[in-house]
Amino acid sequence: MWSAGPPAPIQSAPVQPAPTVAPAYSPQPTYAQPVVYAPAPSSPYGGFWIRFLAYIIDRLILGIVATPLYFILIMPRLLPLIQDAESNGEPSPQMIAALVGAGVTAGCLVLIGAWLYEALLTCSSWQGTIGKKVLRLKVTDEAGSRIGFGRSTGRFFAKILSQMILWIGFIMIGFTDRKRGLHDMIAGTLVMKY
Repeated sequence: MWSAGPPAPIQSAPVQPAPTVAPAYSPQPTYAQPVVYAPAPSSPYGGFWIRFLAYIIDRLILGIVATPLYFILIMPRLLPLIQDAESNGEPSPQMIAALVGAGVTAGCLVLIGAWLYEALLTCSSWQGTIGKKVLRLKVTDEAGSRIGFGRSTGRFFAKILSQMILWIGFIMIGFTDRKRGLHDMIAGTLVMKY
């Protein structure tokens, strides 16, 4: 037998590590941050429309209170004046004077009533009329404090000026930075939400 010597050692091929493949997904998923829509910051001041609504509420209240004055002061003078005009063709000057006097008296009583309604309620602990109270508004001075009867009275009569200039004094509320009308500027007041 033929022997060729000891068997040769078997050499193995070097082992190469298997290539790593990146996973198809990210190991830590990233999520888009949700968009949070915050409401626009609300103004602390009472704007035009809410104050207009408070005005309507107050006018309804004053109208209900003032209506009996019409029936007490004006109607008793108006009906005889109409009858006199129908029978004589022209009413007597005394009847016309009585009707005008009754109208002036009723107008003065309504003005005094509106002034006391607004001035007394605005300087009270409510800091506003019933319309403002219902809509959670209050009248303050520029430092945020309650105003007195004198300033409240001045504010009421300054509103007449705001009306006399074609309501521009009230329209200003919609365009000024602190939602102030001419009467607020004259009286040094603000209308705040609470």
